[in-house]
This record gives sequence, C-alpha cells and structure tokens, in this order.
Amino acid sequence: MKFSILMSIYFKEKPQYFDSAMQSIWDKQTAKPNEIILVQDGSLSDELDKEISKWKIKLGEVLKIIQLEQNVGLGDALNEGMKYCSYELIARMDTDDISLPTRFEKQLKVFKDSKIDICSSWVSEFDSDEEEIISYRKIPETHNEIVHYSKMMNPINHPTVMYKKFVVENAGGYKKMMWFEDYYLWVRMILNGAKFYNIQEPLVNMRAGYGQLERRGGLKYAIEEFKFLNRLKKIGFLSISQFLKSVIIRFIVRILPKKILKKIYKKIRG
Repeated sequence: MKFSILMSIYFKEKPQYFDSAMQSIWDKQTAKPNEIILVQDGSLSDELDKEISKWKIKLGEVLKIIQLEQNVGLGDALNEGMKYCSYELIARMDTDDISLPTRFEKQLKVFKDSKIDICSSWVSEFDSDEEEIISYRKIPETHNEIVHYSKMMNPINHPTVMYKKFVVENAGGYKKMMWFEDYYLWVRMILNGAKFYNIQEPLVNMRAGYGQLERRGGLKYAIEEFKFLNRLKKIGFLSISQFLKSVIIRFIVRILPKKILKKIYKKIRG
C-alpha cells in the first residue's frame, strides 16, 4: 500500500530535531513512505534551509517541498500540502517528533485488514532526551469507544495519525479553531460517518511533556476552549448537558496552579 507523509515546518524548528524526525521516518522505518510532502510555512533560518537541502539531495523526488511565502499556521499549511499528496493514504508527522521503526508497517496492516478511515496510536512523551519517557497519552481503541471519548477529550493523537485523503477532504479539511484544529477535524469526520481505530501502543515519541502542559493552561486558553466547545454544541455534536459538563471541568483545570496541574498530569499520563 503506497502512502504519503505530510509535514509542515516553520522558522522556530531546530535543525537537529528535524534531522532526527527525518531519520525516524526514512532511515529507521521498516515500511518507507512513497513520498514526503514538506510544507515550508513561511521563511526559514539558514540552518533549517541547509538541513532541508541535505535531505532533498538524499531523497530526491521522494521529498517534495512546498514553499509558502508567509506563515499561515499549521492547519492551513497542512491543507495546502494535502493538495500535493499523490496517494490516498496520508501519514501525519511533526518535524520534532520521532516515529518508532514499525509505525507505518503497523498502521498499513490495520488499513489492509480493517474497513477504517483513520488510525492513530498512543504516544510516548519526552522533554529533551528521547530515551527518558516521562508519560504516555493513551486513547481508546475501537470506533464506538473513540466516539464516546471524544465527547470529553481529543480521541486522536495528531502526530501519530494516518488517514484517507478523501475522507478528510469530505469533512472540510482543517479549519480555523485556535489550538483545536485537529480535534475539530476529528469531530466533523465522526459526524460524516468516518470509521476510527487507535493502535494500543505508542508508535511515536513526542517532544512534549510538561512544557506543553504549561502552554495549555491559563485564561486565554480557557476562553478559546470555551469557543471550541460551544461550536461543538452548535453543530450538534455535544448536548447542552455535555457542553456544560465539559466547560465546567475544563475551565477549572485550565486555571489551576501549575504545580497542581503537573501532579494531575502525572497521575493521568503516568
């Protein structure tokens, strides 16, 4: 089964992180992609340009670079990159994460054996040292469990996802929804009848951890989250009671002191 990898990179990315990510999806994979679509979201540093050029020389036509003149943000960059994906199966990859060696092999097997439209997996999270896993983000396995889970939390780990191009496009692709563009896409795919599955093991080591947790707190984040949940209510995904429950729980979590939030995070992600 042929597939594309869809990536977006912007000026803040570190060249060494990008290099590690590329090694993980090419040098170390048991099932290599047929093409890699890399969207350059605005101007990059000279160091990043050099690193990308190195990989372009190495991979040739396998690596296709799409240059955007201005930084448009992840969702719009991915929508643009998707236009250039030649294959129906697309695997997402962030330019600072590490795909484990059998990631694509295992995801392709799921698509081959099952009638599904989107497949992700658990992730292992680390701060700086990939060998020191500090937590896991575990998500439910079957479609019905995923739909139920999605009423309260994001049911898909975006950096691990592989999906069918036409199903994403039929749902409208990524839309503007600050901090929640991927979650909003999954909800619209569910409403469109897409079938979901999550592999019950980590297939990506994600550069996240407690630093990411701190970015997902505070009043500004809580306000944007409220707007997102209100949108889910308006499109009929959340009932009024589900909406109110989510708003109350999430608002309390977002405004908790960071020390308390960190303890909760440790307990949940373990």
